[in-house]
Amino acid sequence: MNADGAKNREMEEAFDKIDYRQSPLAKGEYEHRTFNNCDFSGSDLSGITFSECKFVGCNLSLARLTKTAFRDVAFQECKMLGLHFENCNQFGFWVGFYDCTLTHSSLCKQKLKKTIFRNSKLEGVDFTGSDLSSAVFDNCELTGAIFEQTILEKADFRAAFNYSIDLALNRVKKAKFTHTGIAGLLQKYDIEIS
Repeated sequence: MNADGAKNREMEEAFDKIDYRQSPLAKGEYEHRTFNNCDFSGSDLSGITFSECKFVGCNLSLARLTKTAFRDVAFQECKMLGLHFENCNQFGFWVGFYDCTLTHSSLCKQKLKKTIFRNSKLEGVDFTGSDLSSAVFDNCELTGAIFEQTILEKADFRAAFNYSIDLALNRVKKAKFTHTGIAGLLQKYDIEIS
């Protein structure tokens, strides 16, 4: 069989229930791949490119992401503690988070326009200096999330909860909030709202 045939077969390989802590993922480019229930915790994913990939039920906690490229990547039902997305390759960066636990991670200075965060726990996530224009926070917990010098224009927080956003430190023009969420915008004033 020629090299092209071997390459095509490799591209069809399934990535199910692999423990990448024991056997690291080979450096390279991965396109149109789905990683199901894989354990990347503490792994070094530096310099790897993921294009149009899905991570489903994976543990990526404390993985190293230096110059890692995530281009049109969806994370579903993933555990993602302590990740530093600010170290990623910025070219074409686009991610979506669905039913994830993304806590104590950093998305500082990321271009996250129109990013979808759905049914996710985002405790202590640092969004400092990020562009979250038109991002959607659908049923997301944002306890301790940091928003400073963050662009939140047209972002949708109507279904988010436990957030605290200082209006003076962020750009929030046309952002969407509910009446019950107003308390999270006035928290710094230490007032009681009833």
